[in-house]
Amino acid sequence: MRIAIGGAITLIALAVAGRRVFWLFRLIRSGQPAQGRLDDLPKRIWTEISEVGGQRKLLKWSVPGIAHFFTFWGFTILLLTVIEAYGGLFDDDFHIPGFGHWAAIGFLEDFFSVAVLAGLLAFTIIRIKNAPARLERKSRFYGSHTGPAWVILGLITAVVGTLLIYRGAQYNTGNLPQGQTKWAFASYVVSRIFSGLSHDVNEDIETAFLLLNIAVIMGFSVLVVYSKHLHIGLAPINVVLKREPVALGPLGSTPDIEKLMDEDEPIVGVGKVEDFTWKAMLDFATCTECGRCQSQCPAWNTGKPLSPKLLIMDLRDHLFAKAPYLLSAKGEAEGEQAPKAVTGVSEDAHAHHGVPESGFGRVPEPGQPQVDRPLVGTAEEGGVIDPDVLWSCTNCGACVEQCPVDIEHVDHIVDMRRYQVMIESAFPSEAGVMLRNLENNGNPWGVSQRTRTEWTEGLPFEVRIIGDGEQIPEDVEYLYWVGCAGAIEDRAKKVARAFAELLHTAGVEFAILGTNESCTGDPARRLGNEYLYQEMAKANIELLNETGVKKIVATCPHCFNSLAREYSSLGGEYEVVHHTQLLGKLVEERKLVPVTPIDSSVTYHDPCFLGRHNKVYTPPREILEAIPGIRGQEMHRCKDRGFCCGAGGARMWMEEKIGKRVNVDRMEEALGLDPDVVSTACPFCIVMLTDAVTEKKLAGEAKESVEVLDVSQLLARSLAPATPAAAPAEPVG
Repeated sequence: MRIAIGGAITLIALAVAGRRVFWLFRLIRSGQPAQGRLDDLPKRIWTEISEVGGQRKLLKWSVPGIAHFFTFWGFTILLLTVIEAYGGLFDDDFHIPGFGHWAAIGFLEDFFSVAVLAGLLAFTIIRIKNAPARLERKSRFYGSHTGPAWVILGLITAVVGTLLIYRGAQYNTGNLPQGQTKWAFASYVVSRIFSGLSHDVNEDIETAFLLLNIAVIMGFSVLVVYSKHLHIGLAPINVVLKREPVALGPLGSTPDIEKLMDEDEPIVGVGKVEDFTWKAMLDFATCTECGRCQSQCPAWNTGKPLSPKLLIMDLRDHLFAKAPYLLSAKGEAEGEQAPKAVTGVSEDAHAHHGVPESGFGRVPEPGQPQVDRPLVGTAEEGGVIDPDVLWSCTNCGACVEQCPVDIEHVDHIVDMRRYQVMIESAFPSEAGVMLRNLENNGNPWGVSQRTRTEWTEGLPFEVRIIGDGEQIPEDVEYLYWVGCAGAIEDRAKKVARAFAELLHTAGVEFAILGTNESCTGDPARRLGNEYLYQEMAKANIELLNETGVKKIVATCPHCFNSLAREYSSLGGEYEVVHHTQLLGKLVEERKLVPVTPIDSSVTYHDPCFLGRHNKVYTPPREILEAIPGIRGQEMHRCKDRGFCCGAGGARMWMEEKIGKRVNVDRMEEALGLDPDVVSTACPFCIVMLTDAVTEKKLAGEAKESVEVLDVSQLLARSLAPATPAAAPAEPVG
């Protein structure tokens, strides 16, 4: 009888779950091609081991990370008990051949059963403590489907609970695969509850809870494939197929823009959900709704409508709701209706997730209504993603860095921006001014190229300039890529001068391109104007190749990232270092020796495109540590959890009209340490943080002496000779 019941439960559950899995497979396969997702397989295998097996990203958050670690490994180890349960349907004395009778196996199974229950208790406390009903936007679960999450926690508890009960009964009947050993400690403890019952009653308890355990496991399997807990199966796949640059690095795709623009109806970027790659669709389906990305996002934390989590959830729900059209368009499922997910589509367009920033709920009906709505559009247009959501992103990469399943939020946002800019011509008007300045003058400020060498005036040495058609001299070690800010913006000019003086002091021969230098195109690319970016990048690459440049140093992390990480896809291969990396090396080699004490409290702000995008965290800090007198203090949000200044993603050139200004929020955190200096290593950060501290000074919320300085400026001050004390007057007489 129990064979028939257990078999029927299993066949029904596998049929239902299998149909859903096959549907998901066909839907994700309908996406556009994604290249290189299995390149460098050994590295991907190690990523799988460290992130899935070692739970590396999850353990960045200690308590939930440890709880998830034990839950994950509990599920893995307890697969042994699933085998034992099915074996027990056929044979009371079943044990896994070879090792299933070992006492150590009983200990492992019981240890991880208890560990899973402890993890579930931790998750329960975390969810109650961070309940969105109480904390609202401050909760990382705000907007997540909390109902199904509680159901899942309940089911996992039921899986472990029924397991321990039938194993306790097995202990009493003598059917426990490991025998009557106290190494199976949890089973032994439960067995004491039933020890006063007869052998037949214990057998009945064993049979009932064995079948109930199988039923709960099968029910759990069905619920998983119809809910956000799809990540249990999809996360390992998504992790192994993620982009594998060092750090966040370049954007994920560099389309052949000239070929695309030659087409009769060019499609650049993503204008409809079916324009996303299959990897993007896999990202959408893998989202766990954990909210780690949301908790770190500078836009969300300053009252903007962008939540990386809700953006991915909206794209997922839209993809699922539009699935009948997408699959029938592929000739695979004519007239098929998408199975409705447990996560559900709200019938109330204003109640979806309970979050007004979520755009999917504006048109909740599946099928044709999803076909007719725009992917990006206002509430009146029924857009899935609101324009204010799309344009709030600073490309800081905090979402990608924190995501435990390696979703590539920034790539998807830029893909949608590309379509809006190049096909729809729909973007903030202020950004249009920046784009015209880039086209006409080669810099975002729109000033004449002749001003690019003005920063060198007054230096106590001559800066070598590579002229038209000239090759870089053999004795020049580095081309110094000054960048638009360093050459044009007054505050950044001071950084360029300080860095040049440091190179000269250290005896490092360098040269600049002067008026031939142009913007790398980073602002255009991050805004979404891929065509303008590629035109500027190709012109720069041609110039650099003509001059024979091999080694480049840049003071701007955005230029650094473009030259080092983005240009290679267009044929520009150079050895590029950031100025803090070069200065750190010169200090280490004692070619620069800071001697003059700087009696100041300093906190360092990590630029996003230097830190998260390129993992350069140590060199700036080592330089500051080498300067005598400096007392370093770290902000709470630092290094890979650093908070953006608000300038990235071309936001430097757009008005911040919603919520609190990002740079002000960051400066408030810095001022909370009462520093004398807020230091950084990016001209954009210099501008944004200086504006914020000036605002705070005018409001009387910051001391007048607080400065915002580049690391190189502090190092230059320490190299300057100390002012000698006045000689004592000679006595009279």
